[in-house]
Amino acid sequence: MSANDLEKIANMLKKIHKSIERAVPPKTPKPNLTTADAFVWQTVPVAHLQPVLRVNRVDLSLLKAIDRNRDMILENTRRFANGLPANNALLWGARGMGKSSLVKACHGHINLEAKSDARLKLIEIAREDIESLPQLMNILRYRSERCILFCDDLSFDSGENAYKSLKAVLDGGIEGRPDNVLFYATSNRRHMMPRDMIENEQSTAINPGESVQEKVSLSDRFGLWIGFHNCSQDEYLAMVTGYVAEYGIEIDPDILRASALEWATTRGSRSGRVAWQYIQDLAGEKGVKL
Repeated sequence: MSANDLEKIANMLKKIHKSIERAVPPKTPKPNLTTADAFVWQTVPVAHLQPVLRVNRVDLSLLKAIDRNRDMILENTRRFANGLPANNALLWGARGMGKSSLVKACHGHINLEAKSDARLKLIEIAREDIESLPQLMNILRYRSERCILFCDDLSFDSGENAYKSLKAVLDGGIEGRPDNVLFYATSNRRHMMPRDMIENEQSTAINPGESVQEKVSLSDRFGLWIGFHNCSQDEYLAMVTGYVAEYGIEIDPDILRASALEWATTRGSRSGRVAWQYIQDLAGEKGVKL
């Protein structure tokens, strides 16, 4: 065999080696959870935890009209932080009533009480990445940090099977849910699936009862179901006045009441989100930084 032939073979082997390297997915880097108290789970280009140095949240005291819900989530989170048994939680119901805000506020509040080496970690996972939950759980399983996995606006549409991955994770499988991991989710739907999807299953499935039950039973995996409902006018105004006092916005009470109600009327709803949007507009008008 000539030297030219050997060179051709060597070049071919190099190309094959490079193709194999490209085909093998990169390893997930070992996470460093000491860099922040909050992270976002990213799955591309390689799965990793992205630190969040400043969490977008409001103080727990500013969340009005959800006192009972606040107390339930705060107590559950505190138990978990102290190494006691705690439940996965589903916060469901009316839009804009503080479901995700409550999770983030409770996380921040608990960490104000915690020692520096015992701070809770909040890890957000996107709905689209739910199928990667088992991978994330395995990364966290043998960590010393206590972690709340948080998925905002979780729901499933017809044809999606990601809910099966979530059921397996919440059940824990043969290993069980890691003692240092808790799962919180928010959804506008109690069963995280639209009613027409459930009704369609009933009409088309060979055994509709079992098919529907499999989907509806997903919410049963959460030990806590916490419902959020639309607020009254007085509760909406309490939210607005709470923000005004917190940020020192000077305005006549009668004018505040009238303009806040007008703002809600133009949007066709009253909620914590609408109250905050009004405050942002008012603060901008008054030259106050939030």
